[in-house]
Amino acid sequence: VQLQASGGGLVQAGGSLRLSCAASGTTSKIVVLAWFRQAPGKQRELVAVLTSDGSTHYADPVKGRFTISSDNAKSTVYLQMISLKPEDTGVYYCNCNTNARDYWGQGTQVTVSS
Repeated sequence: VQLQASGGGLVQAGGSLRLSCAASGTTSKIVVLAWFRQAPGKQRELVAVLTSDGSTHYADPVKGRFTISSDNAKSTVYLQMISLKPEDTGVYYCNCNTNARDYWGQGTQVTVSS
C-alpha cells in the first residue's frame, strides 16, 4: 500500500483545513486508517483512528474539532480540522494497517498562526 498525503498549509487560529490521503495498492486489506502528527521537538502522536467497522477514536486534544472519514473503497482518508489552534501545528502523517504491517505517508505540514 502506498499513501500520499496532501492538504496542509498555513492557517490562522480558529481556521479550518482538510487533509487528504490517497491510498493505492491493495487497499482491500486495510483494516485501520489513522492520522498522526509530530510537532517540532516532540514525538509523533496519534490524532485519529478509523477502523474497518466504522468506529472512530480521537486524541483528547482534538475531540470535537477533528473528524476522520474515508470513502467507501478506503482509497482516500480525510481529516477535517476546525477551530485550529497553534498547538495543532506539526507534520501530519496518514497511516494504515493491514494486519500484516503498518504503512506511512510522507507527511504534510500544518502551521497554525496565533
